[in-house]
Amino acid sequence: QVQLVESGGGLVHPGDSLRLSCASSGFILDYYAIRWFRRAPGKEREGVSCVSRTDNTTYYKDSVKGRFTISRDSAKNTVYLQMNNVKPEDSAVYYCAALIDCSGTFPKVGSWGQGTQVTVSS
Repeated sequence: QVQLVESGGGLVHPGDSLRLSCASSGFILDYYAIRWFRRAPGKEREGVSCVSRTDNTTYYKDSVKGRFTISRDSAKNTVYLQMNNVKPEDSAVYYCAALIDCSGTFPKVGSWGQGTQVTVSS
């Protein structure tokens, strides 16, 4: 029954900023690599960003490099995805997953949550 809970999405304009949150009350996120995925209508789920478990190394999909930043707040047991200069192609449902490492594609603990919708529109 444990799962991650995503929040922070909404309707924004191109060039705007927003911050997504990934939180859990069932386990400690610091023990896992945390990877953000997104799925647009009619498209497959794709990896967006990841922060590693061992040294907090960060990784980004090429199309979001320089615009998105992933970070941890251990005290709040939360991982964030700061999205700056958003584009219409960023529109999707965003999900987070707790993995053994950043090469993973399925959650090690918990299950897929409902995600949070990001819509970028003029």
